[in-house]
Amino acid sequence: MNVKLKHIDGAVIAAKGFRTSGIFCDIKRLGTGKGSDKGRKRDLTLIVSDVPASVAGMFTTNQVCAAPVKVCISRVSKGVAQALVVNSGNANACTGKQGMKDALTMVRLAEKALGIRDGHALVGSTGRIGVHLPMEQVKSGIAAAVPLLGNTLEHASHAAEAIMTSDTRPKQVAVEFKLGGKTVRLGGMCKGAGMIQPGMSATGARPAALPQGLHATMLCFITTDAAVEARVLQAALREAVANSFNRITVDGDMSTNDTVVVLANGLAGNKTIKAATGPEFAAFAAALQHVTLELARMIVRDGEGVHRVVTVRVSGAKTIEDADAAARAVANSALVKTSWHGGDPNWGRIIDALGYSPATIVENKVDIGYSTPGSRKILWSLKRGQPTKATFKELCAAAAPTEFDLHIRLNLGKGEALMYAADLTEHYVEFNKGDVTDPTTLGG
Repeated sequence: MNVKLKHIDGAVIAAKGFRTSGIFCDIKRLGTGKGSDKGRKRDLTLIVSDVPASVAGMFTTNQVCAAPVKVCISRVSKGVAQALVVNSGNANACTGKQGMKDALTMVRLAEKALGIRDGHALVGSTGRIGVHLPMEQVKSGIAAAVPLLGNTLEHASHAAEAIMTSDTRPKQVAVEFKLGGKTVRLGGMCKGAGMIQPGMSATGARPAALPQGLHATMLCFITTDAAVEARVLQAALREAVANSFNRITVDGDMSTNDTVVVLANGLAGNKTIKAATGPEFAAFAAALQHVTLELARMIVRDGEGVHRVVTVRVSGAKTIEDADAAARAVANSALVKTSWHGGDPNWGRIIDALGYSPATIVENKVDIGYSTPGSRKILWSLKRGQPTKATFKELCAAAAPTEFDLHIRLNLGKGEALMYAADLTEHYVEFNKGDVTDPTTLGG
């Protein structure tokens, strides 16, 4: 559905009735790690609604699942929440019973400090795996963050900084639109640059359609003043994530902590959306999908060491599942990704990746081509499994921009899929290999 969206400032505090703050409390220890800032970087944020809100969430389907994700899955299922407490610098993953105790302590501390009902706070964490949270810092950080809550652009900026790890820049967006004659705002922030190939579901369980090969954390927090029932909000979020965060890959690795949460507090005054049908739902769902896709693509563009971003478009597959498998095989091939980095239009590596994917491929039916983003004018390097007359110089020019589309037609059916992917650079390897003689250089 086409809905008129106006981009506005504010991200998670653009909507009515939301406040946030971001502080440094030394969870991400000074001078350590592979993060965006080894100095005094903010590392804890609160996001708070003035009133209880409908809530929906999507979570990692990694079988090794962090404690904060488990807490969120349980609480989001109740359909109502009012606050989020999120830290960077420590994932609280693979931390056993103590990790669960710490995650529950975080939400309870937040609830007490904010004066909200038990069970109405959610938690998110990102950072190094297998390290226990420094709970004294967390406790003091939550206490310090509450009196700093506000709804200015500076508050939004502090919150976005507080969730960053290896990100080089904050990722925020907000829009304004109409629902039933009322002005509604919806905004969000996210983080993520490495360990990126989310495959999220509402319960953390792997859907049958999710490729089992899916693997730093991506976190996304969205707020809106729209009035939407929780189950309807979940339906909209499920579709939005399927077409955004579950369509990106930087390095093919799924995190233990991937989380997307939406709070909808209803303060815009629109008539409550109670069904996942009709024009009001369609307009809201379109706005939500716009925001999630904008944020998801920001993650790919800011991927660790990324130089080129490629939209892999597969069509003509026997099934949607085949199209998805083919797109992921190409998007995650180290050989394909390194050729993108070099600007090499190496169709041989692409068709090889297609061939070993689970998708049905018939060599003499495959077409491979390049275009500028979103263009229908395609320069084909391969048609029906054979090289075209396009010159190497022309193909190199097509693969030279920092963003381009790769078109793959399998000519076997109607299945379609796409992936937003990144190249693989020397910087990615240098950034992630670390130095075991200096633990402060090691990442999550």
